[in-house]
Amino acid sequence: MQRILNVLIIATLVLFSTQAFAGERATTEECVLKTHEAAAIINARGLEESIKLLGDPKGPFVWKDSYVFLMDLNGKMLAHPMQPELTQNEHVLLQTDAKDKAIFVHFVNIARDPGQGWVDYMWPKPGKKSPSKKVTYIYRVPSKNLLVGAGVYVGGMMY
Repeated sequence: MQRILNVLIIATLVLFSTQAFAGERATTEECVLKTHEAAAIINARGLEESIKLLGDPKGPFVWKDSYVFLMDLNGKMLAHPMQPELTQNEHVLLQTDAKDKAIFVHFVNIARDPGQGWVDYMWPKPGKKSPSKKVTYIYRVPSKNLLVGAGVYVGGMMY
């Protein structure tokens, strides 16, 4: 009887913990809203202050399992709260994902024309090494040669 009770308790805990985790997943709508909010802040507060804000891993542009990053249209990563080492490169255009997709080139091309859109690729979840399927919304900051992006991880166990 004690064993059955223990199994039920464990099963209940697993059920509630997976439901809680599911609630911690960012949505595509949140990505669009957060990138537009970040663009407005860049235009209102300026680039220097915005780089600090967007690069802060504990800041308002890191939420659930997502974050906003900032690049210029030459491929320079200006702020990335989860991988700040990307900002040390002259540009990130030659970097590819696990399937050799030049994702940053795609980001810049979408920002240039039409100015916003989605890119799918493989990228590690925060704190992980192995890549997962991700879709990222790219938005060109109005009247600037800058883009902001935020994405969500998609798929199940196979990704």
